[in-house]
Amino acid sequence: MRFFSKIVFICNFCFIIVVVLHFLKMVKQADKVFDGSVTFQPLIGTIAILGYVAAIILNLVFLILCIYWIIKKKINIIPRWMVIVSLILFPVQFYFIFIMP
Repeated sequence: MRFFSKIVFICNFCFIIVVVLHFLKMVKQADKVFDGSVTFQPLIGTIAILGYVAAIILNLVFLILCIYWIIKKKINIIPRWMVIVSLILFPVQFYFIFIMP
């Protein structure tokens, strides 16, 4: 479970990077400075896939497993801060992926 929680943390971090890149792109487009090109396109594509697709799916599975372990009283196998970060980021991910255009 520790390995899975680390993967979830990496995906959540990629989601934060994608959100920051999205807002930077919006600000540059509003200022008419953005020329449409993004550097390091393969890297940004990989981060976007991890941030948008994998993050919400893995985060949902992780939170379901955490609920199961809370019921079984074995939640001590993963750090609490990681559970709290995932719990905070899940609604944000849901909003950015399904509600925000």
